[in-house]
Amino acid sequence: MSPAAPGAYGGGFIELLVTGRTPEPGPRPRLAALGAPETNVRRQIDPVFLRAEVDYHGSERPGAIVIDSENKFLYLVQTSGRALRYGIGVGRPGFVWSGVKTISRKAEWPDWTPPGEMLARRPDLPRHMVGGPANPLGARAMYLGSSLYRIHGTNEPYTIGQNVSSGCIRMMNEDVVDLYDRVHVGTKVVVR
Repeated sequence: MSPAAPGAYGGGFIELLVTGRTPEPGPRPRLAALGAPETNVRRQIDPVFLRAEVDYHGSERPGAIVIDSENKFLYLVQTSGRALRYGIGVGRPGFVWSGVKTISRKAEWPDWTPPGEMLARRPDLPRHMVGGPANPLGARAMYLGSSLYRIHGTNEPYTIGQNVSSGCIRMMNEDVVDLYDRVHVGTKVVVR
């Protein structure tokens, strides 16, 4: 049986788990600036999910984060009826949730320890993974209260705009760094 071609498993974290290697290097200057490996993106991200400043007519105060799970957008409410809109990945069917939380902790290049519930579903996952470019939490994480959920980056940016997680909110690494720098511990997060 011959080994699978690089990228046969979709690249990123899954390829690392299955083959022990990451995808072949190629140009990727935006992520390289964050310390991420330079890899080719095999699937394009729909331009609608790129960061943009947009009109916002919701009732939340400036500084709040509003997550629109159905449409896969995260809004950071600004002044004067405006918001920064980011594309996100949200929970798979059965893992979508709603509620109000606050950011209880922030971390750069966070370590990842899958919770017991996730390990029960996926015993093949590592028990702990040190933070860094290959880590599925990406460049930054913002923990939501005492829940298992967080807003975090991803080493699989092509999953943005999809129902892909176990309840966490995924963002492109460039976007999660931007959001991380704009919010603080105690920021209100409304998930709809």
